[in-house]
Amino acid sequence: MPQIHTPYYLIDESRLQKNLEIIRLVRQESGARSVLALKCFSTWCVFDLMRQYMDGTTSSSLFEARLGHEMFGKEVHAYSVAYSAEELDAVSAFANKVIFNSVSQLKLFRDRVHGVNVGVRVNPGVSHSHYDLADPARRYSRLGVSNYEELQDVIGLINGMMFHFNCENDEVATIAAALESIGARYAPLLERMEWVSLGGGISFTKEGYQLERFCAVLKEFGERYGVRLYLEPGEAAITDSTELVTTVLDVVHNEIDIAIVDASVEAHLLDHLIYRTSPRLASPGAGSYPMMVAGRSCLAGDIFGSYELEKRLKIGDEVRIADTAGYTMVKKNWFNGVAMPSIAVRRLNGAVELVRSFGYEEYKNTLS
Repeated sequence: MPQIHTPYYLIDESRLQKNLEIIRLVRQESGARSVLALKCFSTWCVFDLMRQYMDGTTSSSLFEARLGHEMFGKEVHAYSVAYSAEELDAVSAFANKVIFNSVSQLKLFRDRVHGVNVGVRVNPGVSHSHYDLADPARRYSRLGVSNYEELQDVIGLINGMMFHFNCENDEVATIAAALESIGARYAPLLERMEWVSLGGGISFTKEGYQLERFCAVLKEFGERYGVRLYLEPGEAAITDSTELVTTVLDVVHNEIDIAIVDASVEAHLLDHLIYRTSPRLASPGAGSYPMMVAGRSCLAGDIFGSYELEKRLKIGDEVRIADTAGYTMVKKNWFNGVAMPSIAVRRLNGAVELVRSFGYEEYKNTLS
């Protein structure tokens, strides 16, 4: 492995491929296609591998849709909570499906979309999420159409529906129950659709997941209503594929030993700060030595977490933060002007390639 200065994200294609093989299996057994959710992961240096297993991409903005079109190819599903006319004109030039978030946007812009499959997002009133912040069916949710009569009035204007109602759902039983609820409520409308997207947030690549039952549930739903099903895996596609590799710069003591590494939760793992969670460590291993690992920014709460480690960390030691692909690389930022982690890939043949590094000019050019 070449010498790469920390911090850097290391994507392991062999780990990535394990998830992709499961995605392909689900496609074969259930008939459901899978499109990569770029809001979770859009690091296109591994798209050559991912496109061999997936059917395209789904986006939440014009720029994501364009990136999917240019760098991934295949199907492009374009969704946005709200489009401007200019954005929609740009998106519809390369999207295969345009999904509106509301009936008002559908009515306003339907005539601007020509030769593109059109859908609408539906809020079915059921969801599975461990966090209110990420619950698409939370009270006052703006995500999707919740009024059945309003949806029924425009059913002739659309070809498909998107039901995105999960976040980190690893229970097949809740998926089955939710689909029964959706079917019972929307059956007359579903039977008029060409396709239905079930969104993302389903942890079906997790170890021990009941894949056979999951595939059967999907297949039965698709056949019952005569629709092509889509899944939008984000985290499921890349889980456990990537590490953030850091180096200890200092160790201070304030009741507990605190190792300060050359990365930052605020700048490089923002999702953990938002949800008040702590990432796992890939190394060093677990033990009995209590130690906090902290970031180098000036934010007092820039803390990766408190761990029981196999040894006391010292200056120069390497610390690897596990599972840092989903909702991490897409949110990295230049807070405090802290050096942005490089991006490296361990290819399937074992060779490690440095694909991108960032310097002062990149930092400067994000400002004005």
